[in-house]
Amino acid sequence: MANPFSTIPSAPGAVPVLGHAPRLVRDPLGFLESLPALGDLVRVRLGPMRAVVVCGVELTDVVLRDDHVFDKGGPFGDRVREFAGDGLSSCPHHLHRRQRRLVQPAFHASRLPDYARVMAREAAAAAESWGDGEVLDVLPRLVAITSRIVAATMFSDTLSKAGLDQVLADTTVLLTGMYRRMMTPPILDNVPTPGNRAYRKATVRLRRSLHQIVVERRRSGVGDGSDNGDLLSALLAAQDPQTRGRSTDVELTDQLITFFIAGAETAASTLAWALHVLATDAEVQARVRAEAAGILGTRVAAGHDTTTGRLITETMRRWPPVWMFTRTTTMATELGGHEIPADTAVIISPHLVHHRPDRYPDPHRFDLDRWTSAPTPRSPYLPFGGGPRKCVATTFALTEIGIVLAAITTRWHIEAVPGTEVKAGPAATLRPRGLRLRLTAHPSTTDLPSQRQAENPTHPEPESV
Repeated sequence: MANPFSTIPSAPGAVPVLGHAPRLVRDPLGFLESLPALGDLVRVRLGPMRAVVVCGVELTDVVLRDDHVFDKGGPFGDRVREFAGDGLSSCPHHLHRRQRRLVQPAFHASRLPDYARVMAREAAAAAESWGDGEVLDVLPRLVAITSRIVAATMFSDTLSKAGLDQVLADTTVLLTGMYRRMMTPPILDNVPTPGNRAYRKATVRLRRSLHQIVVERRRSGVGDGSDNGDLLSALLAAQDPQTRGRSTDVELTDQLITFFIAGAETAASTLAWALHVLATDAEVQARVRAEAAGILGTRVAAGHDTTTGRLITETMRRWPPVWMFTRTTTMATELGGHEIPADTAVIISPHLVHHRPDRYPDPHRFDLDRWTSAPTPRSPYLPFGGGPRKCVATTFALTEIGIVLAAITTRWHIEAVPGTEVKAGPAATLRPRGLRLRLTAHPSTTDLPSQRQAENPTHPEPESV
């Protein structure tokens, strides 16, 4: 017989009314890393909400594999749904399989070469616009690159520069406010604070902007067999092989928001951390640069047989962009020998799993040699989630990150700026705060092969946004 929920060990440090929310705001990573010492399951309170943090690797796998019992929801999932609706990453189980079937064709391997050409073009243009000796505020520059890549691969030339800037500004407001709202009781959502007003305004405007793109593209006849080579064309054309139905305009809007935020924000965070590593290790930077021409030539995701591939893998272990997310139990169940009531928030943390010393010795040390082969069950790896809800765009993201790294390191040597301190800033994603890097031009970056390929592609490319 399973033990009662009350016998699960409780995390120390809860305060009246707010529970453990203050600890998750002040030092969330340290708090999460402290929990495995208490057990494979640990109870926490977020205000009045009961929740359990899954610390055991095997139990984490159980939760991720059974998305019928452990459905999308809880404080993270519910907040994402506020602006992304029932997109692929946030929809409940009963909608997910149909959504996945409709979205899968947009990420088919046959479409990736066209997306990769856009990635190479946008990354090269951005890298070329930087100046020798310039000191970069890194994260905003990378968000600008990845957002342009995502916009161009999603809707070709549909979104103007002003429109893209507004979409990017709105997503920044939402991602900044989402973690704060996770730790705030829902009863306070309608209090007219500046943060709540900005969040609601950004939600409405972002949904309206992307919905209008869907409506105009459908009105133009795209989806009747024509193909612009972008994600939206594939989504409009997709039919569910089981029901023969297509996505509605609202569903497409949800997907565009989901993919824009995931493709721009999480890729930029990973790239920023990777550049932080390269700026502090000249030898690794030289090895990555030596591989850049090959990556820009093939435009495929770097494998574990390359320094670039291992750099990306270890970066996403050490600083997983989505460092915590939640599920909710749809029924009473058993987990780890304990009863878990229905409507319990279940917290999964890739950061926690990636920093278990029994799975990753000396977990805070950045070590490329961990990845001479692909991850195994012994080395659990969750930057893209797991189970049936694993990210559908994993190959897209890894290709994008590798191409952008190659475009930057081909042209620039990067160095840390003395006197700056880089810290992890947990919000909706795990961002590096205070990251500033100095650029020095490599002497052999005039008329690069990668630039010639981008300027004279084998196949016609979508117009720049």
